[in-house]
Formats: sequence, structure tokens, C-alpha cells
Amino acid sequence: MPVLPQVVRGFAVTFLSMFKKVTTEQYPEEKDKFPPKPRFHGRHQLNRHPDGLEKCVGCELCAWACPADAILVEGADNSEEERFSPGERYGRVYQINYARCILCGLCIEACPTRALTMTNDFELAENSRAKLIYEKQDLLAPLLPGMVAAPHDMVEGTTEQDYYAGNIKGASAPAGVDES
Repeated sequence: MPVLPQVVRGFAVTFLSMFKKVTTEQYPEEKDKFPPKPRFHGRHQLNRHPDGLEKCVGCELCAWACPADAILVEGADNSEEERFSPGERYGRVYQINYARCILCGLCIEACPTRALTMTNDFELAENSRAKLIYEKQDLLAPLLPGMVAAPHDMVEGTTEQDYYAGNIKGASAPAGVDES
């Protein structure tokens, strides 16, 4: 059997592929067709305690662990008038620059209070670099029923150790807080 020249064989491959079924996915219109896997690392989320206080204590360990230097944390002290977390400190400024973030998850492993986790949200594309810098209000988990937005006092009769042990329930508002 005669051997075809390389050019003819190349054209044959191209010609035959013209008749194969197209496998284009209509991504923006059909988002739910291929959901991400459960362990997928996507956008970060700052978690809250069940009563609404923030879990972040402003220790900056996540920023130190980030190999891309994409996280900026500035801690501040809690006061009796304004309490954002059960500890002595809270993260006053919290920013993640997704133009730099490589979604490696090292910041999640470094967090001692499990304040920072990663969601399955993967749509992080924007049309300007400034929109890729997520501020604290963009990263905070939403308030669930029974939670009250910070600042407010800790649940009456508890200590910060109770919060870190997970002994706080979010069924009612802390003492002295109006839920309206």
C-alpha cells in the first residue's frame, strides 16, 4: 500500500475533523450544567460565630502564609463599646487581591480560628484591576437567622474560650442588642 505524503495526511486529519460534533459549552447561559467539585478552592469567605461576631482576630497569620502576598490584614483592639470579635482584637482592614491570589489555600491552613475558608465560587473575572481587590464587607459571610451584625457584646455569661470551643448558639440576640 502506498504511503501518502505528510501534507496530504495532515489535510485529511483537518478535513475529517470538520464533520465531528461540536463540543462547545454555552457557559454563561448554562452555569449549572457542570458544578464545581466539593473540594474546589474558590473565593475566600470570612466566617462568623453563631451570634454574628466575626471569627477573625486580626492575627495576620494568613497574610504571612500567602506566597503571592495577596492578603492585607490590619488588626485593631476591641473595646467594651464596640466588640467585633470575642477576642482582644479583630481584623479592622481585611483585603484579598485576586489579581495576585493563586488560590493555593495556605492562608486557610494558617488561620488559627477557622475564620477564613474557601467557597466554591469561581467567577472572579472583572473588567478592571481595582474590582479584583475584595474588601472585608465583600468577604464576610452573610448574616443567618439568629445572628446580629457586629459590633455587639458577647453572649451573656460566656467567655472567649466558649466561642473558640464552639459552645455558642445563635438562637437569640446577645444581651443589650436590638434585633430590629
